[in-house]
Amino acid sequence: MAYRKFDTCFFERYAMLQLQQILGHKFDGLVNRDRPDLQSADEKSIGIEVTRAMEGGRLSALKMLKDISGIYVVPGDNIDDINVIQSSGYGYGLREGTYIGGIELDYWMGARPMKEIIANKVGKVSSGFYGDFSEFGLFVFSNDPLTAPNAYAAMQYTIDLQKSLDVKYARLYISAVSDFYACNLEDDIASEYRMVPYPVNEQQRKSFFLSALRQDC
Repeated sequence: MAYRKFDTCFFERYAMLQLQQILGHKFDGLVNRDRPDLQSADEKSIGIEVTRAMEGGRLSALKMLKDISGIYVVPGDNIDDINVIQSSGYGYGLREGTYIGGIELDYWMGARPMKEIIANKVGKVSSGFYGDFSEFGLFVFSNDPLTAPNAYAAMQYTIDLQKSLDVKYARLYISAVSDFYACNLEDDIASEYRMVPYPVNEQQRKSFFLSALRQDC
């Protein structure tokens, strides 16, 4: 099946839906723009950059899936939904993360390891690349399962990188298929309150997927 070239807007919309539905009304006014990808409508309150991370070893394995990616019908599936999914070329979150669409594969092929992408984005926000917002957030997609200790390590790495910086991220959000981690990076917070994990069930993931897919970019 031939797909159009991927764009990042699907993932940016997916991120916005997760923030709104999991973390609440604070994110209701977000809009999909650029530098950073998600912004409050007033262009000054909240700015969130959306990116993706994947360990290098996974990329070679994913290359083999490019021409054979496909989602299958199981009992209870809505055929219209399956047709939309098959023709879209995307698949994030579906089938517990085992399905990768043809377009989405190209998206993941450009991913970097978690530490590398965090360091890159921290450098950009501190340089003023993303403008001037009251609160900056970094939203990272992972197509691999991520344990709570690994998510916590990513959060602590970000905090350590930012210690001496004037402009920094106040929040880190990690979406790892069936788990979502909301991390507070601000100073003077007890370690046990910095990270809150949220399970994301199959019904939620499918809802995020279809809503993100059907919206215009």
